[in-house]
Amino acid sequence: MATSKATVDFILARLAHFAGFTARPMFGEYALYADGKVVALICDNQLYVKILPASNALQNLCDKDTPYPGAKPHYLVDEAQLSTIPNLAQILCAIAEALPASKKKIKRRSKSM
Repeated sequence: MATSKATVDFILARLAHFAGFTARPMFGEYALYADGKVVALICDNQLYVKILPASNALQNLCDKDTPYPGAKPHYLVDEAQLSTIPNLAQILCAIAEALPASKKKIKRRSKSM
């Protein structure tokens, strides 16, 4: 089931007091970015947060699940938790800080013959 734009807007509204959060569509679902780095996925109208040392605060609060078949496990933040986890935005920002800088894609020129 594809994620609705309303769900994405709801999640972004919960994070609105912190700058730097965006979401981009990805195969009918969405990637959630903090400062230009993917920190979570929004799949099937649910938020899946990357499991990293920076997200350990979610360990006892959230179940683990996979956002899609074959994916690594993520913390599943349900709709109620979006409002009850007061430091969710800070956790997502900490994940972004812990991730390596994104590599810029190099455009290759095709050789003309």
